Amino acid sequence: MAEIIVVTSGKGGVGKTTTSASLACGLARYGKKVAVIDFDVGLRNLDLIMGCERRVVYDFVNVIQGEATLRQSLIKDKRYDNLFILAASQTRDKDALTKEGVQKVLDDLAADGFEYIVCDSPAGIEKGAFLAMYFADQAVVVVNPEVSSVRDSDRILGLLASKTRRAEAGERVKEHLLLTRYSPSRVEGGEMLSINDVEEVLGLKTIGVIPESGDVLNASNKGEPVILDLESPAGMAYDDAVARLMGETRPMRFTQVEKKGFFTKLFGG
Repeated sequence: MAEIIVVTSGKGGVGKTTTSASLACGLARYGKKVAVIDFDVGLRNLDLIMGCERRVVYDFVNVIQGEATLRQSLIKDKRYDNLFILAASQTRDKDALTKEGVQKVLDDLAADGFEYIVCDSPAGIEKGAFLAMYFADQAVVVVNPEVSSVRDSDRILGLLASKTRRAEAGERVKEHLLLTRYSPSRVEGGEMLSINDVEEVLGLKTIGVIPESGDVLNASNKGEPVILDLESPAGMAYDDAVARLMGETRPMRFTQVEKKGFFTKLFGG
Protein backbone atom coordinates (compact mmCIF):
# COMPACT_ATOMS: atom_id res chain seq x y z
CA MET A 1 0.00 0.00 0.00
CA ALA A 2 1.25 3.47 -0.89
CA GLU A 3 1.32 6.08 1.87
CA ILE A 4 -0.32 9.27 0.54
CA ILE A 5 1.00 12.52 2.04
CA VAL A 6 -0.65 15.85 1.26
CA VAL A 7 1.37 19.05 1.70
CA THR A 8 -1.19 21.75 2.41
CA SER A 9 -1.76 25.20 3.90
CA GLY A 10 -4.46 27.83 4.24
CA LYS A 11 -2.69 30.61 2.36
CA GLY A 12 -0.32 30.81 -0.57
CA GLY A 13 3.37 31.64 -0.54
CA VAL A 14 4.26 29.73 2.63
CA GLY A 15 6.53 27.16 0.94
CA LYS A 16 4.28 24.20 0.08
CA THR A 17 5.92 23.36 -3.25
CA THR A 18 9.42 23.76 -1.81
CA THR A 19 8.32 21.42 0.99
CA SER A 20 6.75 18.88 -1.39
CA ALA A 21 9.92 18.76 -3.51
CA SER A 22 12.17 18.41 -0.47
CA LEU A 23 10.02 15.72 1.18
CA ALA A 24 9.92 13.73 -2.07
CA CYS A 25 13.71 13.94 -2.49
CA GLY A 26 14.26 13.11 1.18
CA LEU A 27 12.05 10.02 1.01
CA ALA A 28 13.79 8.91 -2.20
CA ARG A 29 17.14 9.31 -0.42
CA TYR A 30 15.82 6.76 2.10
CA GLY A 31 15.45 4.33 -0.81
CA LYS A 32 11.66 4.64 -1.06
CA LYS A 33 9.91 4.64 -4.44
CA VAL A 34 8.26 8.07 -4.52
CA ALA A 35 5.90 10.00 -6.81
CA VAL A 36 5.23 13.70 -6.28
CA ILE A 37 2.13 15.19 -7.94
CA ASP A 38 1.37 18.87 -8.62
CA PHE A 39 -2.34 19.52 -7.95
CA ASP A 40 -2.07 23.26 -8.72
CA VAL A 41 -3.77 23.15 -12.14
CA GLY A 42 -3.28 26.40 -14.05
CA LEU A 43 -0.09 27.51 -12.27
CA ARG A 44 2.39 24.59 -12.20
CA ASN A 45 5.52 25.27 -10.16
CA LEU A 46 6.63 21.85 -8.94
CA ASP A 47 8.43 20.96 -12.19
CA LEU A 48 10.45 24.22 -11.94
CA ILE A 49 11.63 23.48 -8.40
CA MET A 50 12.41 19.87 -9.35
CA GLY A 51 14.38 21.12 -12.38
CA CYS A 52 12.41 19.15 -14.99
CA GLU A 53 10.21 21.84 -16.59
CA ARG A 54 11.69 21.24 -20.08
CA ARG A 55 10.90 17.54 -19.88
CA VAL A 56 7.13 17.91 -19.33
CA VAL A 57 5.28 16.43 -22.32
CA TYR A 58 2.09 15.12 -20.70
CA ASP A 59 0.60 16.23 -17.39
CA PHE A 60 -1.79 15.17 -14.59
CA VAL A 61 -4.89 16.35 -16.51
CA ASN A 62 -3.81 14.48 -19.66
CA VAL A 63 -3.74 11.27 -17.60
CA ILE A 64 -7.11 11.91 -15.92
CA GLN A 65 -8.77 12.67 -19.25
CA GLY A 66 -7.27 9.63 -20.97
CA GLU A 67 -5.09 11.64 -23.36
CA ALA A 68 -1.89 9.98 -22.11
CA THR A 69 -0.93 7.04 -19.92
CA LEU A 70 0.51 7.46 -16.45
CA ARG A 71 3.77 5.90 -17.64
CA GLN A 72 4.06 8.45 -20.45
CA SER A 73 3.43 11.33 -18.07
CA LEU A 74 5.68 10.48 -15.12
CA ILE A 75 9.07 12.19 -15.32
CA LYS A 76 11.97 10.31 -13.75
CA ASP A 77 14.14 12.54 -11.57
CA LYS A 78 17.74 12.91 -12.80
CA ARG A 79 19.17 12.51 -9.29
CA TYR A 80 17.18 9.55 -7.99
CA ASP A 81 15.99 6.59 -10.11
CA ASN A 82 13.23 5.91 -7.56
CA LEU A 83 11.68 9.41 -7.72
CA PHE A 84 9.07 10.49 -10.30
CA ILE A 85 7.23 13.78 -10.91
CA LEU A 86 3.73 14.26 -12.33
CA ALA A 87 3.36 17.90 -13.43
CA ALA A 88 0.18 19.99 -13.37
CA SER A 89 -1.38 21.45 -16.50
CA GLN A 90 -0.79 25.14 -17.15
CA THR A 91 -3.56 25.49 -19.72
CA ARG A 92 -6.54 23.68 -18.18
CA ASP A 93 -9.14 24.68 -15.65
CA LYS A 94 -9.16 23.34 -12.08
CA ASP A 95 -12.45 21.56 -12.89
CA ALA A 96 -10.47 19.20 -15.13
CA LEU A 97 -9.58 17.24 -11.98
CA THR A 98 -12.21 14.72 -10.86
CA LYS A 99 -12.37 12.59 -7.73
CA GLU A 100 -12.63 9.41 -9.82
CA GLY A 101 -9.72 10.45 -12.02
CA VAL A 102 -7.48 11.32 -9.08
CA GLN A 103 -8.35 8.04 -7.34
CA LYS A 104 -7.44 6.04 -10.46
CA VAL A 105 -4.04 7.77 -10.73
CA LEU A 106 -3.31 7.12 -7.04
CA ASP A 107 -4.46 3.48 -7.30
CA ASP A 108 -2.33 2.93 -10.41
CA LEU A 109 0.74 4.39 -8.68
CA ALA A 110 0.18 2.10 -5.68
CA ALA A 111 -0.22 -0.90 -8.00
CA ASP A 112 3.07 0.06 -9.67
CA GLY A 113 4.94 -0.30 -6.37
CA PHE A 114 5.15 3.34 -5.27
CA GLU A 115 5.62 3.46 -1.49
CA TYR A 116 5.00 7.20 -1.01
CA ILE A 117 2.87 9.61 -3.02
CA VAL A 118 3.38 13.29 -2.14
CA CYS A 119 0.49 15.56 -3.20
CA ASP A 120 1.49 19.21 -3.61
CA SER A 121 -1.75 21.05 -2.87
CA PRO A 122 -2.76 24.50 -4.08
CA ALA A 123 -3.48 27.01 -1.31
CA GLY A 124 -6.92 27.46 0.16
CA ILE A 125 -10.02 25.33 -0.08
CA GLU A 126 -10.92 25.17 -3.79
CA LYS A 127 -11.36 21.96 -5.78
CA GLY A 128 -7.69 21.15 -6.39
CA ALA A 129 -6.91 21.55 -2.68
CA PHE A 130 -9.90 19.40 -1.69
CA LEU A 131 -8.85 16.59 -4.07
CA ALA A 132 -5.22 16.78 -2.94
CA MET A 133 -6.24 16.16 0.68
CA TYR A 134 -9.24 13.83 0.16
CA PHE A 135 -7.22 10.60 -0.24
CA ALA A 136 -4.43 11.50 2.21
CA ASP A 137 -3.15 9.21 4.95
CA GLN A 138 -0.90 11.95 6.35
CA ALA A 139 -0.89 15.73 6.05
CA VAL A 140 2.03 18.12 6.39
CA VAL A 141 0.47 21.51 7.21
CA VAL A 142 2.91 24.25 6.17
CA VAL A 143 2.63 27.41 8.27
CA ASN A 144 4.54 30.68 8.53
CA PRO A 145 4.73 31.79 12.19
CA GLU A 146 2.32 34.70 11.71
CA VAL A 147 -1.30 35.14 12.77
CA SER A 148 -2.93 35.12 9.30
CA SER A 149 -1.13 31.95 8.22
CA VAL A 150 -2.01 30.17 11.46
CA ARG A 151 -5.67 31.22 11.27
CA ASP A 152 -6.00 30.01 7.66
CA SER A 153 -4.35 26.70 8.56
CA ASP A 154 -6.93 26.18 11.28
CA ARG A 155 -9.60 26.03 8.55
CA ILE A 156 -7.54 23.40 6.68
CA LEU A 157 -7.38 21.27 9.84
CA GLY A 158 -11.16 21.42 10.01
CA LEU A 159 -11.40 20.07 6.45
CA LEU A 160 -8.84 17.33 7.14
CA ALA A 161 -10.97 16.23 10.10
CA SER A 162 -14.26 16.21 8.17
CA LYS A 163 -13.86 16.14 4.38
CA THR A 164 -11.40 13.31 3.68
CA ARG A 165 -11.81 9.64 2.86
CA ARG A 166 -10.40 8.74 6.28
CA ALA A 167 -12.86 11.10 8.03
CA GLU A 168 -15.74 9.44 6.19
CA ALA A 169 -14.52 6.08 7.52
CA GLY A 170 -14.39 7.44 11.09
CA GLU A 171 -10.56 7.66 11.05
CA ARG A 172 -8.15 10.59 11.16
CA VAL A 173 -5.53 11.82 8.77
CA LYS A 174 -2.21 11.92 10.66
CA GLU A 175 -1.34 15.63 10.80
CA HIS A 176 2.10 17.22 11.15
CA LEU A 177 3.06 20.88 11.52
CA LEU A 178 5.94 22.26 9.47
CA LEU A 179 7.01 25.83 10.26
CA THR A 180 8.74 27.74 7.47
CA ARG A 181 10.62 31.07 7.38
CA TYR A 182 11.29 30.81 11.12
CA SER A 183 13.51 33.49 12.63
CA PRO A 184 14.47 32.99 16.31
CA SER A 185 15.63 36.62 16.60
CA ARG A 186 12.26 37.92 15.37
CA VAL A 187 10.47 35.56 17.76
CA GLU A 188 12.63 36.93 20.59
CA GLY A 189 11.73 40.47 19.50
CA GLY A 190 8.01 39.68 19.55
CA GLU A 191 7.60 40.12 15.77
CA MET A 192 6.84 36.45 15.09
CA LEU A 193 4.95 33.65 16.82
CA SER A 194 7.01 31.03 18.63
CA ILE A 195 6.86 27.28 17.92
CA ASN A 196 4.89 26.79 21.16
CA ASP A 197 2.42 29.55 20.18
CA VAL A 198 1.64 27.88 16.84
CA GLU A 199 1.45 24.37 18.32
CA GLU A 200 -0.94 25.62 21.00
CA VAL A 201 -3.30 27.32 18.53
CA LEU A 202 -3.37 24.46 16.01
CA GLY A 203 -3.04 21.55 18.44
CA LEU A 204 -0.33 19.93 16.30
CA LYS A 205 3.19 18.68 16.97
CA THR A 206 5.99 20.19 14.89
CA ILE A 207 7.78 17.84 12.51
CA GLY A 208 10.19 20.49 11.23
CA VAL A 209 11.27 24.11 11.59
CA ILE A 210 12.75 25.59 8.43
CA PRO A 211 14.79 28.74 9.14
CA GLU A 212 14.38 31.92 7.13
CA SER A 213 17.09 31.57 4.48
CA GLY A 214 18.05 32.87 1.05
CA ASP A 215 19.22 29.34 0.23
CA VAL A 216 15.59 28.31 -0.40
CA LEU A 217 15.12 30.87 -3.19
CA ASN A 218 18.57 30.15 -4.67
CA ALA A 219 17.83 26.42 -4.76
CA SER A 220 14.40 26.98 -6.37
CA ASN A 221 15.92 29.20 -9.06
CA LYS A 222 18.45 26.46 -9.87
CA GLY A 223 15.81 23.72 -10.02
CA GLU A 224 17.43 21.94 -7.07
CA PRO A 225 15.22 21.17 -4.04
CA VAL A 226 16.91 22.80 -1.03
CA ILE A 227 17.10 19.49 0.89
CA LEU A 228 19.88 18.47 -1.53
CA ASP A 229 22.08 21.26 -0.11
CA LEU A 230 23.12 19.76 3.22
CA GLU A 231 25.49 22.68 3.80
CA SER A 232 22.53 25.05 4.20
CA PRO A 233 20.48 25.32 7.40
CA ALA A 234 17.25 25.00 5.39
CA GLY A 235 18.51 21.83 3.69
CA MET A 236 19.54 20.34 7.03
CA ALA A 237 16.18 21.28 8.58
CA TYR A 238 14.24 19.57 5.77
CA ASP A 239 16.48 16.50 6.14
CA ASP A 240 15.60 16.42 9.85
CA ALA A 241 11.88 16.73 9.05
CA VAL A 242 11.99 13.76 6.67
CA ALA A 243 13.87 11.70 9.27
CA ARG A 244 11.13 12.46 11.82
CA LEU A 245 8.48 11.51 9.25
CA MET A 246 10.29 8.17 8.95
CA GLY A 247 10.09 7.69 12.72
CA GLU A 248 13.58 8.85 13.75
CA THR A 249 14.14 11.10 16.75
CA ARG A 250 16.25 14.19 16.05
CA PRO A 251 16.74 17.37 18.08
CA MET A 252 15.05 20.48 16.67
CA ARG A 253 17.76 22.75 15.24
CA PHE A 254 17.77 26.43 14.21
CA THR A 255 15.16 27.39 16.80
CA GLN A 256 17.37 29.47 19.13
CA VAL A 257 19.18 32.76 18.61
CA GLU A 258 22.87 32.00 18.12
CA LYS A 259 24.88 33.47 20.96
CA LYS A 260 27.91 35.42 19.81
CA GLY A 261 31.26 34.22 21.06
CA PHE A 262 33.67 36.46 22.99
CA PHE A 263 35.92 37.22 19.99
CA THR A 264 32.95 37.88 17.70
CA LYS A 265 31.67 40.48 20.18
CA LEU A 266 35.15 41.91 20.63
CA PHE A 267 35.85 42.33 16.91
CA GLY A 268 32.29 43.07 15.79
CA GLY A 269 31.64 39.90 13.69
